[in-house]
Amino acid sequence: MSIFRTLKGPGQAQKEFKNSIFIAYAIPVNDEKNATEFIKNIKNRHSDANHNVSAYLINSGNIIAMRSDDDGEPAGSSGKPVFRVLEMKELSNVTVVVSRYFGGIKLGFGGLAKAYKETAIEAIDNAGTIEVRDRICMYIESDYSDIEIVNKVVSEYGTVLNTDYSDVALFTIEIESELEAVFLEKITNATKNRVTIK
Repeated sequence: MSIFRTLKGPGQAQKEFKNSIFIAYAIPVNDEKNATEFIKNIKNRHSDANHNVSAYLINSGNIIAMRSDDDGEPAGSSGKPVFRVLEMKELSNVTVVVSRYFGGIKLGFGGLAKAYKETAIEAIDNAGTIEVRDRICMYIESDYSDIEIVNKVVSEYGTVLNTDYSDVALFTIEIESELEAVFLEKITNATKNRVTIK
């Protein structure tokens, strides 16, 4: 997965359906541990809610983790609709929790699905989405005579994060992972193989 869509930051929404209050929280996460910690935090924050429904979808390298939890609502009425929003919006590395405060009127299966789905969508829309490309970090050791060449080639393919000057110049750089092979060939040729890459 070299390009994926995720959230820009945290998002929140609150909606009312037949006196029941639904509060949704959506955040970008890096792994399943982040996801489960966030769900636990929201459950603690809304421990007085009737239900804290959750869903997450994580695609990190070779690890794919997906889960939805109805938290006591009728099976398939809440967690799955929230998870389907993540699929529909083609999002990865996102966790959504929707807390429900029951207002005394039953919504029925379809009503629950609609309420959870719409509140989740609003929280995600509130967060905003971005496209992320996988990036890798590498180190380039160079003689002072090649500093200008290294800076020029790196600027075409990525970013210089840091430069340390001692006996040699040590660049810490970040580039898109899909450009790694092209970049290595270009930097090697441009410096006539005078740089060391780690």
